[in-house]
Amino acid sequence: MNVQKPVEVTARHFVDAVPSRVVTNAELCSTLDTDQTWIEQRTGITERRFLQDHLAASDLALEAAQAALDRSGLAALDIDAIVLATANPDQPFPSTALTVAQRMGATRALPIDLTQGACSGGLLALELASSMIGDRYRHVLVVAVEVFSRQTDPEDRTTRIFFGDAAGAAIVTGEEASGRGIRSSVISAELDMSVGIRSGGSRHPVNASTIERGDQFIYMDGPRVWKLATSLLPDVVRRAVAAADLALTDIDNFVFHQANRNIVHNVMDTLGVDRALAPITLDRLGNTGAASIFTAMAQLRRDGRAGKGEVTVIATIGAGFVWGAMVLAH
Repeated sequence: MNVQKPVEVTARHFVDAVPSRVVTNAELCSTLDTDQTWIEQRTGITERRFLQDHLAASDLALEAAQAALDRSGLAALDIDAIVLATANPDQPFPSTALTVAQRMGATRALPIDLTQGACSGGLLALELASSMIGDRYRHVLVVAVEVFSRQTDPEDRTTRIFFGDAAGAAIVTGEEASGRGIRSSVISAELDMSVGIRSGGSRHPVNASTIERGDQFIYMDGPRVWKLATSLLPDVVRRAVAAADLALTDIDNFVFHQANRNIVHNVMDTLGVDRALAPITLDRLGNTGAASIFTAMAQLRRDGRAGKGEVTVIATIGAGFVWGAMVLAH
């Protein structure tokens, strides 16, 4: 008689990919009504990366996807599905996930695009991928990519200074139970229009008038974002940690969406946890939306801070608003 061993769903092999072009605060200040000291003090950002003009989201996503595949030891044909999160795909359709799948040779993979999760898109992609693992899907490649440099108004200091371009990827799979894997996830949502893009959809198609108003660019109510992030993130982290039957003192790493260094520090202080446990990548990359948690997870790996036996909380909040947290045991 064969006894089926228990299986845990885990997310591993986190990687990131960033464009080669560095855009400093000094460069932005040469055209915007702001200064370097203000940007760094208010956001913690000193530079960000912008994708080269001849490249698209799928190019950067492919780089991250291939890196995750290489680290995992899997072949492209082993991938059963690709869940790709982005707020700025190559085009409205066809699928950017399918574009990546075809270019990397993952011809068996079911392509799934999550295009409206914004800064929580990466967490939503991990959640969806983890729910898919079973008899039909054994290995799901999760990819997050943003090219926000093409969605921010070059003349708007409110958004232009914050956002950058990056991609990240990870492999979600089922493994024999070992105490590792995704221990809990808690995700909430409530409609709020304080961050978004006004035109480009069925409600407000792009036309000469919308372009003249700049409605094709991101708008953001900064104070509203601050208020929600600093109140909702501590709560959802506590809920996810409790759902995993753990205490905050059991958590080794706190990976937050990389929107603003002051937000990350405020949340850590509210939780009563040492700020040093939260890696920061926004200082050199800016806000990279759905990709930002992957850049932070990749930084943990490079620093040797996500080893076997450690526990990491991943928490995000994004336009919508959608917010959540996931507890991952390495």
